[in-house]
Amino acid sequence: MQRRFLYIVSIIVFSCCFFIVSCNKLDTTDIGSDLIPVVDNVNTFDTVLTVVSAQELFEDTTRIGRSEDHVLGRISNDPLFGTTDANIYVQLKPTFYPYYFGSANDTINPQLDPKTGFDSVVLCLNYRGFWGDSTIPQQITVKEVVDEDFRDSVLVTKKLSYKPTTGATLGSTIIDIRDLPKWQTFSGRKDSVRNQIRIKLSNAFANSIFNSDTTAPGGNFRTDSLFRKFLNGFAIEAGNMGNAIMYSNLADSTTKLEVYYRKKNKAGIDTTYSSFKLNTTPNGFNGNFSATANNVTRNRVGFPISNPGPDEIYLQTTPGTYANLSIPTLSTFGNRIIHRAELIIEQVPTDPLFDKVFSVPDYLYLDLRDTPAIPEKWKPIYFDLDPGTNYNPDNASFFFPANGVDFNYFGGFARNKTDQFSNAIKYYNVNITRYVQKIITTNIPNYSFRLFSPYSITYPQYNSGEFRYRNSLSFGRVKVGGGSHANYPMRLRIIYSKL
Repeated sequence: MQRRFLYIVSIIVFSCCFFIVSCNKLDTTDIGSDLIPVVDNVNTFDTVLTVVSAQELFEDTTRIGRSEDHVLGRISNDPLFGTTDANIYVQLKPTFYPYYFGSANDTINPQLDPKTGFDSVVLCLNYRGFWGDSTIPQQITVKEVVDEDFRDSVLVTKKLSYKPTTGATLGSTIIDIRDLPKWQTFSGRKDSVRNQIRIKLSNAFANSIFNSDTTAPGGNFRTDSLFRKFLNGFAIEAGNMGNAIMYSNLADSTTKLEVYYRKKNKAGIDTTYSSFKLNTTPNGFNGNFSATANNVTRNRVGFPISNPGPDEIYLQTTPGTYANLSIPTLSTFGNRIIHRAELIIEQVPTDPLFDKVFSVPDYLYLDLRDTPAIPEKWKPIYFDLDPGTNYNPDNASFFFPANGVDFNYFGGFARNKTDQFSNAIKYYNVNITRYVQKIITTNIPNYSFRLFSPYSITYPQYNSGEFRYRNSLSFGRVKVGGGSHANYPMRLRIIYSKL
C-alpha cells in the first residue's frame, strides 16, 4: 500500500512539473516561428482578421552622416510615385596647411620652365550602384556652394530637406550609368579607373585654383579658414534628364578633387596630380571636418500616390510614405494559444516593366502608435523584434533590441510568389505572434500600427538618435493592397489552438 501511495504521489508531482514547464514554454520556445502545427480544424485552427488601412506621408527628418552612401540623380518617369531629385553637397579639402602642389623643391611655373604648369581639375565621385532605369543618361552639373550655413562641424548633420545656396556653375557632364562599372582611361591613357563619376571642371575654375597656391601672393591655401572663404564646397546636382538615382560614398578614397599639373624635379618633367578629399574625423589630415549634405526631393503631385484609392497603399523608402493600420477584432479574439500571427502584405502588380525597373523595398518595418495626440508618438512593437533579447518599449533605457531586429524571426523582407492571376509579385510577412498572444492573455493594449520602409528609425521621446535599417536611402517603392482590396487584401493570419 505504501509503495502504491508513493507511486501515485510521484505521478502527481511529475505531472505538475510538466504542466508548469509547458506553460512557461509559451514564452520561451519557438512559438511563432515556421515550426507550427498543421491546421486540421480539430486541434489547430486558422483564421484571417481584417486590417483597416490608411495612406500617410512622412514629414521626413532623416539625417545622413559623412561616411554614409549619398544619392545623386533624377527619376523623371515613375508613373505611380512621381519624380525624385537627389543632389550632393560636399567640401573637399587640401590634406595639409599651408598647402602647396608637388614637393617643396619642385618647379611648377611655366615662366621659369615652359614644360611645367597646370593642366586641369576633375571632380571625382565614388560610384556604388543605382536604382531605377539605367538606360537613360543623367546630366550632372557642378556648382560652387556659397551658403555660409554649409560648414564643417562634428555636431551638425543636415536633413534630407536641406539645400544650400549655390553660385557659379563650374562644370557639367552627361553620364551613361551602364558605363560606370567599366574601366575608364585618362591622363593620355596612362591611368585608368572604374566605378567613378568624373566631371571635368572649367578652365576658369582651374586657373583660380592654380593662382591660389600658397606660393602665390595672397594665396588662399595657407589655412583652413582661408580656403573655405575661397571655396566653401561643391554642389553636385542632377539635371532634367535621367530616370534613376546613383549611390556614392564620399568618404571613399575615389571621391576627390584631382588637380593635374606638370612639375620639374631632379628626375626631370613629371605629369601628376594632387587630391583634395573628404575629412571625416576631427583629428584627420588637417584637423577640420568636411561638411556634407544630401538633398532628396519627391514630387508626387498628380500621380496616383497623391490620390490613392481606398483599397491602395503606396510605400516608398525614405524620404517616403507609411500606412496607418488597425485590427479592431484582436481586442475580442478570445483566449487562445497563438502558434503564429503574421501580417501579410502583397504587391498589387501594375506595369511589369516599371515594377521591375522600380523594384520594391528590401525591408518593411512595423511599429506601434503610442499616442494619437498631435504630434503623434510611436514606439517599437513588443516582444517580436528579437524574441531572444529582453527589451521593453516602455523603458527608455532598453526600449529597442540591443542587437537590432532579428529578421529571421520578425520577417518583413521581400519574398517572391505567383498570384492567382499568374503574375510574379512580391510579398512580405511580418511576425507579431508574441504581441498578439499578450493582447489576448494579459490584456495589453491593442495599439494601431505604422507600416513603412525606413532607411533609419527614430523615436524622439527616447532621445535615442537614429537606428539604421537595412534599406538603402530612397531604394524601393511598392504599391500594395489595403485591408479592403478585392484581390490583394492586407490581412492578419492567425494559427491557434483552443484552450
